[in-house]
Amino acid sequence: MISAYKYYVPEISIIMAVYNRAGFLDRSIGSVISQSFTKWELVIVDDGSTDAAFETVNKYLSEYENIKYIKHKNRKLALTRNAGILASSGKYITFLDSDDEYKKEHLELRYNFFLQNPDVDFVHGGVEIIGDPYVKDKNDFSKSIHLNECAIGGTFFAKRELFLSLNGFFDIPYSEDSELYERAVKIYKIKKVDYPTYIYYRNTPDSICNNI
Repeated sequence: MISAYKYYVPEISIIMAVYNRAGFLDRSIGSVISQSFTKWELVIVDDGSTDAAFETVNKYLSEYENIKYIKHKNRKLALTRNAGILASSGKYITFLDSDDEYKKEHLELRYNFFLQNPDVDFVHGGVEIIGDPYVKDKNDFSKSIHLNECAIGGTFFAKRELFLSLNGFFDIPYSEDSELYERAVKIYKIKKVDYPTYIYYRNTPDSICNNI
């Protein structure tokens, strides 16, 4: 628990978009609370959930002043992430999908990577995949592509100013992560890390990747 939150300036803001994921939130939020790196804030943006998402989050809000909760009408993932970016206050921004989780050292490893590599603007990668490692190829839906070849938005980690300069994620039907990555790589120095500390659950039945 962080005391005197109004004076607390986090190094890292974690953006979590939520839509009807009440059954997974204890796992995802718990993985943030257990991080070895502690100077974070978690910005939860509820995209118009109709389940018990708020009730699940609410029990954390009274105990952790560095967890924020915002709710708006359903706008889909890209615009929900953008709302979280605008509401954040950390020097760095990263993401966590509401049905995924971090390993304990996830934030610390990425933060230290930036300190040790000041010329790098943006890092991504480092995933442990639970379930089917293949998704539809955004360029040809008749084909599948391994997630190791993809830019996975949950692993994006960069300075806040980078996301603002790119105008955030664009509201497109599929693979808004790779679209942002393709814009960023033209301007910024990007590195892919290989420590698998982001746990990506591919077995959530109503995920975008499973229903495109």
